[in-house]
Amino acid sequence: MPTLASARRRYARLAGLLAVAVTLGIAGLPAGTATAAPVLVAAPTTDDEGGSASLREQLDAASKGFLDAQTALENSTKRQQQLNAHLEQLAAELTVRSGNIGQLAGVAYRTGRLGPVSALLDSDSPDGFLDRATALSAVASNEDRALRALLDTREQETRAKAAVEAEIREQRRQLDQMAKRKQQAERALALAGGGGPSAGVSGASSSSAKPAARNADGSWPKESCSVNDPTTSGCITPRTLHAMNEAKAAGFTRFVSCHRNGGSGEHPKGRACDFAAQKNGFGGVATGGDKTYGNNLAAYFVKNANRLGVLYVIWFKQIWLPSSGWKAYQSGNGDPSSDHTNHVHLSVV
Repeated sequence: MPTLASARRRYARLAGLLAVAVTLGIAGLPAGTATAAPVLVAAPTTDDEGGSASLREQLDAASKGFLDAQTALENSTKRQQQLNAHLEQLAAELTVRSGNIGQLAGVAYRTGRLGPVSALLDSDSPDGFLDRATALSAVASNEDRALRALLDTREQETRAKAAVEAEIREQRRQLDQMAKRKQQAERALALAGGGGPSAGVSGASSSSAKPAARNADGSWPKESCSVNDPTTSGCITPRTLHAMNEAKAAGFTRFVSCHRNGGSGEHPKGRACDFAAQKNGFGGVATGGDKTYGNNLAAYFVKNANRLGVLYVIWFKQIWLPSSGWKAYQSGNGDPSSDHTNHVHLSVV
């Protein structure tokens, strides 16, 4: 009895072949027969994205972990820069305060700061005593304030230096985490028969997307499948909708399908969309101008990955990861849908 997986693969292959036949006008029609307008081929209703659920979970976790560590590293680097600037300011203040202490010490020496009793004995009159005592008191008070300020500044400098050292340790930790996440993604791809050298995508994109909303610390807010998906009757996350709308604004207006019921991966979570390369939907292997369209769209998502919160992009048996760039992705079933040769797959955080 055929399995569900084999049935899905047969469905995808038949859908691809039918699309090619309809598009080329050779679906069994006699020569010279007029053909109807091309039929829109919808996205597969099954979870036929290529690769196993485990692979997608590993890629999801690896890319999300990499992006989190990258954000933490960027925040730590900014804090270190601020601390270094503060250290320079404190060093300048220490120089000034040390000079003030020296000046006050000189004044005390010249005025003979020997205390009130000595001031009384050295005075020729009561008025002279009061004048001398007042001057000594003022010098002592100023010297005390200046000394306290000097000590406080030195303490601040010590704390700032310790904070800089802590940030350096944090940065090393985040760099180590990013390296581990990269290895995790590449191991998962290797186990699935991919992850090897890739020629990448030769597409070009000059458009810059509007950045998606972030938290105050630069991290990505958690989002649920909470807004209507304009491509299906399902739902997607606000960030997914933003990415799709930005791609459309950049001129990528061909057929798109996002939410998908059931199965694994990001589609049921509303965190993924499939962008058809052909004008008439998900057909056979993209060629010519259709492939150029897919190349340019994939390049657009890669260029704007940091602005849109891209987890990964899959196109033409290749996958782009924020940690590793383009890698071979040979986890399909030999049909255009699972091989991603008829659409660009986008997953976001």
